[in-house]
Amino acid sequence: QVQLVESGGGLVQAGGSMRLSCVASTQTFNWYAMGWFRQAPGKERELVAAINWSGESTHYADAVKIRFTISRDNNLNTLALDMDSLQPEDTAVYYCAADWGGNIKVAAEDYKYWGQGTQVTVYS
Repeated sequence: QVQLVESGGGLVQAGGSMRLSCVASTQTFNWYAMGWFRQAPGKERELVAAINWSGESTHYADAVKIRFTISRDNNLNTLALDMDSLQPEDTAVYYCAADWGGNIKVAAEDYKYWGQGTQVTVYS
């Protein structure tokens, strides 16, 4: 069982930046593929970004390419999402996800472990 705890959400003005973090409760963090998903009110959960075990391979949703950066620190069991040029349409609950097996995964159904989510609200 892996527990994921997100932090870093909040309120930000359009055009601003924010960093989300996720800490995993496992000593084998480097064996897990990781991802960030988001869910806005009335919408389905969608992939934001994914990363493989080593951090060398990443995947981004078209809506966030260039603006967002996913990264991981396997020594600290931490996943991060740096978000720049935030827009109101980025407003959502952001979830950290993990799944055994280091190859990159882009579908929500491929992830077994989920954090509780952190709210990101972007106002204009």
